[in-house]
Amino acid sequence: MSRISDEFRRTFSSVNASRNFRLFFVGQLVSQTGTWFTATASAVLVLRLSNSGTALGLSTALLFLPVLLFGAIGGVLADRFDKRRILMLTQTAFATVALVEWSLVLTGSVRLWMVYLLSFAAGMATAVDNPTRQSFYTELVGESNLTNAISLNSSIFTGTRVFGSALAGYLIHAAGLASCFLIDGVSYLAILVALASMRRSEMHLAHERPGRQRANLGEGLRYVWGSPALRRPLILMAVVFTMCFNFMVLVPLQAERTFHGDARTLGLLSAMAGVGMFLGAIAMANRATAPTGRRLALFTTLFGVFLFTEGLAPTLAAALLLMVPLGVAGMLFAITANSTLQLASRPEMRGRVMAIYGVVFLGSTPIGSPLMGWIGEHVGSRAGFLVGGVVAVGVGLVALAMAVRSTEPRAAMVAAD
Repeated sequence: MSRISDEFRRTFSSVNASRNFRLFFVGQLVSQTGTWFTATASAVLVLRLSNSGTALGLSTALLFLPVLLFGAIGGVLADRFDKRRILMLTQTAFATVALVEWSLVLTGSVRLWMVYLLSFAAGMATAVDNPTRQSFYTELVGESNLTNAISLNSSIFTGTRVFGSALAGYLIHAAGLASCFLIDGVSYLAILVALASMRRSEMHLAHERPGRQRANLGEGLRYVWGSPALRRPLILMAVVFTMCFNFMVLVPLQAERTFHGDARTLGLLSAMAGVGMFLGAIAMANRATAPTGRRLALFTTLFGVFLFTEGLAPTLAAALLLMVPLGVAGMLFAITANSTLQLASRPEMRGRVMAIYGVVFLGSTPIGSPLMGWIGEHVGSRAGFLVGGVVAVGVGLVALAMAVRSTEPRAAMVAAD
């Protein structure tokens, strides 16, 4: 029993250590559930309005295009101003977008161009929210609990996907699309209350915010490019996030065209991916060791293997089961990538480093999503999974060979001693 208790405490160490993070954890638990309601409903809405996989990819691209264009500027804002207040503004913006979409769908006046416009509006908020939120974890829990906090937040993001996506599919079938957007809009109250209730005196503020002259984008770019510990993993991430991590664009096409299902099928496939991502996040929360380049390369390769296998799934039942290890591998890669960059960054540069990470992670979507959507539309969802799998395995093996080669001289010197 004591061993189980120790495992539990280690898994939730950042929650136990910080009241502010506990508030953030609970608030995210509620609001992220609502986010998956909107994500599922939006995919169904775009397909109903357009019957096009390309349109689905374009909608996703517009959601993340502002991150590509303005995400680095969001990092400057995160380093310059109070992160908690910025997050309150961005969460309010997300709620507003969801409620506007609810009113348009409810009244039957929604058009495809309106969905595109709202996706872009949500993307503008994401461009500021993402680097602010990513660099906010250190202020909540400190560096010693950083990987655990990132893992737990990822477990929320993916665990709520299981509940939110599956329930959204059935809710769409029973009550219509509008209900999902309403639930999402209201759910943001939880995170707003949590942010408002935090105590500044308990924040881990490792540095004073730089002045207007210091907090600039050029300095952040030079810092990242001049550091091999940041530059090399970012190049790997750029390839994987662009060509492989946009596989969820293929899932609506997989549900409808490959397996001839409906919104419930989409919800189940998304939920099973969420189960895997949740398990991967919990596994990472239990790790006490720091991330390494070799581990990042291994997780990249593993992710590619399961992407390829998902593309070969002969039946819906097999596809549902394979979504679990695919989700696990994807989450192991994403958390390792995130924590690698945060721990390698100086505190006063972390907001800008995570903004560049956001540009690579989310900003790659405007390129990868239309490409995956086009492949899914014209060649088939299976082909999209196979292409992503081949790319991930290829770059993972190259990165693994480089990581082994870079550690061999060090190992030889240790042996000589």
